Amino acid sequence: LLQRRGRCLPVGRGGGRGPLRGGLRAAPARRRRHGRRRPRQPCHFLLSFCRVSKELYAPALGGIMLSIGIKLSFDDFALAFKRPVPLSIGYMAQYMLKPLLGVLIARVFRMPSAFFAGFMLTCCVSGAQLSSYASFLGKGDVALSILLTTYSTISSVIVTPILTGLLIGSVVPVNGIAMAKSILQVVLLPVTLGLLLNTYAKPVVNVIQPVMPFVAMVCTSLCIGSPLAINRTMLLSSQGFMLLLPIVTFHIAAFVVGYWVSKLPQLRQEEPVCRTISVCTGMQSSTLAGLLATQFLGISQAVPAACSVVVMAIFGLTLASYWGSGMRIRDIPSRFFPQASADARS
Repeated sequence: LLQRRGRCLPVGRGGGRGPLRGGLRAAPARRRRHGRRRPRQPCHFLLSFCRVSKELYAPALGGIMLSIGIKLSFDDFALAFKRPVPLSIGYMAQYMLKPLLGVLIARVFRMPSAFFAGFMLTCCVSGAQLSSYASFLGKGDVALSILLTTYSTISSVIVTPILTGLLIGSVVPVNGIAMAKSILQVVLLPVTLGLLLNTYAKPVVNVIQPVMPFVAMVCTSLCIGSPLAINRTMLLSSQGFMLLLPIVTFHIAAFVVGYWVSKLPQLRQEEPVCRTISVCTGMQSSTLAGLLATQFLGISQAVPAACSVVVMAIFGLTLASYWGSGMRIRDIPSRFFPQASADARS
């Protein structure tokens, strides 16, 4: 029996002249008419990012930096002279402790050479703009977070090429001058433009400011999705799985180091300041690292930066939500071992 259009039709007799014979004869014709079916491609959404050209990375990152610049004013820079100690601690954690932490983790986990340079570059870039929102969510010092992100972003024109040359110059040739020019174009110029617009063209800022978060989200998606899509085969290989654990360990360690370095007796800061320094240390501008890796190191070296964006967003916002709910780091053991914590207090 052949079921067709909801009815059971009898098989024809006498040489097969019934509907079944006609259906079988029509099948090859239908196949020829419509063509062969293409094999199903997995991850259509991810594969669509393969069409994003790397020439679009710089304008995309420029859009992100412009969204930072329109929130700044010249008064923000004057605040740095009023709060030099917390700003110095955060800056030191950003550009001294975090690169050293990256070197240690890369050696311990024996980072594959296909990702080593990109991973180290990710450890040497400025703070992420998402850290300001995480500081707000975690009841931290939002003004300090904005200052740290601004100063680390502006100084990245000089600091990032120097650190990259020192840490990976013996492994991969790094053109520090060209890298500084690239950072100047995609970071400093958009931030300066946003600052000038916010100061002298406030009506223009009032028009574009509502759409800038959406623009920043789209630009970030382009900078993340394209390296992941292009290197999906390498990412799903054994080398790709070896990359995930070092990145997770790096971000967890960066959050912890940033918090406790500001708790040292000689540098002791208030709790909101400690939370802000922790968040700013654990969250860096991985989109900038992805752009620089694509331009100077190769597209495969942009994979660590793309993975870092996802990991730091998950861990950073989770930690900020934990703090925002009124919990503290010292309360974590009591969550898992309530009886032991009660005995210790008694």
